Amino acid sequence: MADFVGNSLKYLTIGPHDEEWGLVVTTVGTQTIEPNACYPAMQHPETYDFKPQNGRVLDEFQIVYITEGSGYFESQSMPHQVVESGTVILLFPGEQHSYAPNQQQGWHEFWIGFRGKQVEGLLSSEFLSPKEALIKIGLSNSLVALYRDAIRLAEKEKIGCQQLLAGIVMHILGHILYKNRNSRDGSNRTEDIINEARQLMRERVHHSLHAEEIANALGVGYSWFRQSFKRVTGIAPAQYIARLLTSRAKEMLISEHQTISETAYALGFESVGQFSTLFRKIEGVTPRQFRDENRLSYDKE
Repeated sequence: MADFVGNSLKYLTIGPHDEEWGLVVTTVGTQTIEPNACYPAMQHPETYDFKPQNGRVLDEFQIVYITEGSGYFESQSMPHQVVESGTVILLFPGEQHSYAPNQQQGWHEFWIGFRGKQVEGLLSSEFLSPKEALIKIGLSNSLVALYRDAIRLAEKEKIGCQQLLAGIVMHILGHILYKNRNSRDGSNRTEDIINEARQLMRERVHHSLHAEEIANALGVGYSWFRQSFKRVTGIAPAQYIARLLTSRAKEMLISEHQTISETAYALGFESVGQFSTLFRKIEGVTPRQFRDENRLSYDKE
């Protein structure tokens, strides 16, 4: 599964036939806000854009998932709250709200916006409440995968994609409510840490990444982390990082017009030789062989 690194957003076209389904998706995307950067960082239509100091009111629901960093949230139903990594922010139509990342830390967010009778029924049945707009569920690979699936569908926007997107929205909501209502026991805590580690590895795949740094970021000992990671996933953390790097490298070699050396340095390798050695060890072919076999046209190096 490809990883979204950086920013991606989409505002969808909605037809009358889509509205009849009972739930339509209006927008979906992801963005990284670097420390000291302006927020929002991306250009949005006037009805969506806002200045955090002024807040805004939407005419739809949105689910914002913070996977890295921290910030704040406040609304007319909730006082000022700290938002940590692994928190879901529920935005309700007609509800004044404001949120933003910490200036010194920034954050990474996924979001999806939607409206329709299906979700209005959940609100009237008190499954969802503006008084409980923040839900701490931790880092969930399954939830991130759902957002990624929604982004892929929205980017192509083929006929019928609204019906599939509506199903993803209900899956996201069900996942959040399930995680929120089921307390975690000690045995799940290790799995939560490993899931958080894998998410951090995905989000930082473009950096020179070491397993020791991930353990430090999670506040656990490296020896425990290495043993637990292998027990839960079946492979060592260094191997997992290597596979992430080669997976991203394959995607770049096929779809992006960069030289092999540019790909290597973009992924944080110190040299092309180091990159080629790792790639061949995992894939059985060199980066050049892989590219020549899988891309019909590419720039000459």
